[in-house]
Amino acid sequence: MSNVLNVPEVVSNFNAYHNGNVLIGVANSITLPTFDPETESISGAGVLGSYDTAIPGHYSSIAQEINFRTLDEDIFDVMDPTQPVELTFRAAEQMTVKETGALDYRSMRIVERGRLKSFTPGTLELGKQMNASVTLELVYILIETDGEERLAYDKINDVFRINGADVLAKQHEYT
Repeated sequence: MSNVLNVPEVVSNFNAYHNGNVLIGVANSITLPTFDPETESISGAGVLGSYDTAIPGHYSSIAQEINFRTLDEDIFDVMDPTQPVELTFRAAEQMTVKETGALDYRSMRIVERGRLKSFTPGTLELGKQMNASVTLELVYILIETDGEERLAYDKINDVFRINGADVLAKQHEYT
Protein backbone atom coordinates (compact mmCIF):
# COMPACT_ATOMS: atom_id res chain seq x y z
CA MET A 1 0.00 0.00 0.00
CA SER A 2 1.35 3.41 -0.95
CA ASN A 3 1.88 6.03 1.74
CA VAL A 4 1.11 8.84 -0.75
CA LEU A 5 -1.80 10.83 0.65
CA ASN A 6 -2.14 13.30 -2.20
CA VAL A 7 -2.02 13.26 -5.97
CA PRO A 8 0.05 16.22 -7.24
CA GLU A 9 -1.82 18.12 -9.97
CA VAL A 10 -0.73 21.63 -10.93
CA VAL A 11 0.98 24.79 -9.77
CA SER A 12 -2.07 26.88 -9.00
CA ASN A 13 -0.19 30.12 -8.43
CA PHE A 14 3.34 31.46 -8.05
CA ASN A 15 5.29 34.65 -7.49
CA ALA A 16 8.89 35.62 -8.15
CA TYR A 17 10.82 37.82 -5.73
CA HIS A 18 14.13 39.67 -5.90
CA ASN A 19 15.51 40.56 -2.45
CA GLY A 20 12.02 40.18 -0.99
CA ASN A 21 10.26 42.37 -3.57
CA VAL A 22 7.71 40.86 -5.96
CA LEU A 23 8.89 40.95 -9.56
CA ILE A 24 5.74 42.30 -11.21
CA GLY A 25 7.19 42.23 -14.73
CA VAL A 26 7.90 38.48 -14.83
CA ALA A 27 6.14 36.54 -17.57
CA ASN A 28 3.63 33.75 -16.93
CA SER A 29 6.13 30.89 -16.71
CA ILE A 30 9.66 30.18 -15.56
CA THR A 31 11.57 27.12 -16.75
CA LEU A 32 13.80 25.94 -13.92
CA PRO A 33 17.44 25.15 -14.72
CA THR A 34 18.78 21.80 -15.88
CA PHE A 35 21.43 19.98 -13.86
CA ASP A 36 23.91 18.28 -16.20
CA PRO A 37 26.54 16.30 -14.25
CA GLU A 38 30.12 16.54 -15.34
CA THR A 39 31.23 13.11 -16.52
CA GLU A 40 34.37 11.24 -17.40
CA SER A 41 34.60 8.39 -19.90
CA ILE A 42 35.96 5.23 -18.29
CA SER A 43 37.75 2.59 -20.35
CA GLY A 44 40.75 0.29 -20.11
CA ALA A 45 41.74 -2.92 -18.38
CA GLY A 46 38.87 -4.67 -16.61
CA VAL A 47 36.17 -2.72 -18.50
CA LEU A 48 34.35 -4.03 -21.54
CA GLY A 49 34.24 -1.01 -23.84
CA SER A 50 33.63 2.28 -22.12
CA TYR A 51 31.03 4.13 -20.05
CA ASP A 52 30.56 7.62 -18.69
CA THR A 53 30.55 8.15 -14.95
CA ALA A 54 29.15 11.23 -13.24
CA ILE A 55 31.19 13.03 -10.59
CA PRO A 56 28.81 13.65 -7.65
CA GLY A 57 28.34 17.33 -6.90
CA HIS A 58 29.99 18.51 -10.10
CA TYR A 59 27.62 20.09 -12.59
CA SER A 60 28.32 22.07 -15.72
CA SER A 61 27.10 25.64 -15.97
CA ILE A 62 23.65 26.04 -14.39
CA ALA A 63 21.77 28.86 -16.08
CA GLN A 64 18.39 30.33 -15.14
CA GLU A 65 16.50 32.38 -17.71
CA ILE A 66 13.83 34.73 -16.40
CA ASN A 67 11.40 36.10 -18.96
CA PHE A 68 9.81 39.51 -18.53
CA ARG A 69 6.76 40.91 -20.28
CA THR A 70 8.39 44.29 -20.97
CA LEU A 71 11.49 46.33 -20.13
CA ASP A 72 10.42 47.64 -16.73
CA GLU A 73 12.56 48.42 -13.68
CA ASP A 74 12.43 44.79 -12.46
CA ILE A 75 14.62 43.56 -15.29
CA PHE A 76 17.23 46.27 -14.69
CA ASP A 77 17.34 45.50 -10.95
CA VAL A 78 18.98 42.12 -11.71
CA MET A 79 21.40 43.26 -14.45
CA ASP A 80 24.49 44.49 -12.54
CA PRO A 81 27.10 41.80 -13.39
CA THR A 82 29.23 42.73 -10.36
CA GLN A 83 26.46 42.04 -7.86
CA PRO A 84 24.90 38.74 -6.82
CA VAL A 85 21.22 38.27 -7.58
CA GLU A 86 18.99 36.33 -5.21
CA LEU A 87 15.66 35.19 -6.56
CA THR A 88 12.94 33.39 -4.65
CA PHE A 89 10.07 31.63 -6.34
CA ARG A 90 7.08 30.74 -4.14
CA ALA A 91 4.36 28.48 -5.47
CA ALA A 92 1.17 26.78 -4.34
CA GLU A 93 0.88 23.24 -5.67
CA GLN A 94 -2.67 21.92 -5.99
CA MET A 95 -3.24 18.30 -5.03
CA THR A 96 -6.12 15.88 -4.67
CA VAL A 97 -6.38 14.04 -1.35
CA LYS A 98 -6.54 10.35 -2.28
CA GLU A 99 -8.85 9.31 0.56
CA THR A 100 -11.54 11.95 -0.03
CA GLY A 101 -11.01 13.55 -3.45
CA ALA A 102 -10.83 16.99 -1.82
CA LEU A 103 -8.43 19.63 -3.10
CA ASP A 104 -5.48 20.62 -0.93
CA TYR A 105 -2.31 22.63 -1.42
CA ARG A 106 1.33 22.46 -0.45
CA SER A 107 3.99 25.11 -0.62
CA MET A 108 7.05 25.17 -2.82
CA ARG A 109 9.95 27.55 -2.41
CA ILE A 110 12.94 27.82 -4.72
CA VAL A 111 15.84 30.13 -3.89
CA GLU A 112 18.53 30.85 -6.48
CA ARG A 113 21.71 32.91 -6.35
CA GLY A 114 23.87 33.92 -9.27
CA ARG A 115 25.11 36.70 -11.50
CA LEU A 116 24.07 38.11 -14.84
CA LYS A 117 25.14 35.96 -17.77
CA SER A 118 23.11 37.54 -20.58
CA PHE A 119 20.41 40.09 -21.32
CA THR A 120 17.88 39.99 -24.17
CA PRO A 121 15.85 43.20 -24.56
CA GLY A 122 13.15 41.41 -26.57
CA THR A 123 11.03 42.65 -29.46
CA LEU A 124 8.88 45.69 -30.11
CA GLU A 125 5.50 44.88 -31.64
CA LEU A 126 2.24 46.78 -31.23
CA GLY A 127 -0.06 45.21 -28.66
CA LYS A 128 2.39 42.41 -27.79
CA GLN A 129 4.63 41.53 -24.87
CA MET A 130 8.32 42.20 -25.48
CA ASN A 131 9.56 38.82 -24.20
CA ALA A 132 12.67 40.38 -22.71
CA SER A 133 14.86 38.14 -20.56
CA VAL A 134 17.90 37.91 -18.34
CA THR A 135 19.93 34.76 -17.84
CA LEU A 136 21.75 34.19 -14.57
CA GLU A 137 24.71 31.89 -13.97
CA LEU A 138 23.65 30.12 -10.79
CA VAL A 139 26.02 29.10 -8.03
CA TYR A 140 23.30 28.26 -5.46
CA ILE A 141 19.87 26.68 -5.52
CA LEU A 142 17.54 25.52 -2.75
CA ILE A 143 14.27 23.69 -3.39
CA GLU A 144 11.77 23.10 -0.58
CA THR A 145 8.28 21.59 -0.53
CA ASP A 146 6.08 22.17 2.52
CA GLY A 147 9.12 23.56 4.35
CA GLU A 148 11.18 20.38 3.79
CA GLU A 149 14.53 20.72 2.04
CA ARG A 150 14.55 18.64 -1.14
CA LEU A 151 17.70 19.98 -2.82
CA ALA A 152 20.45 22.28 -1.53
CA TYR A 153 23.29 22.92 -3.95
CA ASP A 154 26.02 25.51 -3.44
CA LYS A 155 28.96 25.41 -5.87
CA ILE A 156 31.03 27.96 -3.93
CA ASN A 157 30.62 26.42 -0.46
CA ASP A 158 30.82 22.73 -1.48
CA VAL A 159 27.26 21.83 -0.40
CA PHE A 160 25.11 19.17 -2.06
CA ARG A 161 22.16 17.73 -0.14
CA ILE A 162 19.18 15.76 -1.39
CA ASN A 163 16.23 15.37 1.00
CA GLY A 164 18.50 16.71 3.75
CA ALA A 165 21.21 14.03 3.25
CA ASP A 166 24.76 15.22 2.51
CA VAL A 167 25.62 13.54 -0.81
CA LEU A 168 29.27 14.59 -0.42
CA ALA A 169 29.73 13.46 3.21
CA LYS A 170 32.13 10.63 2.36
CA GLN A 171 34.13 12.88 0.00
CA HIS A 172 34.43 15.47 2.77
CA GLU A 173 35.71 12.74 5.12
CA TYR A 174 38.71 12.10 2.89
CA THR A 175 39.56 15.62 1.78
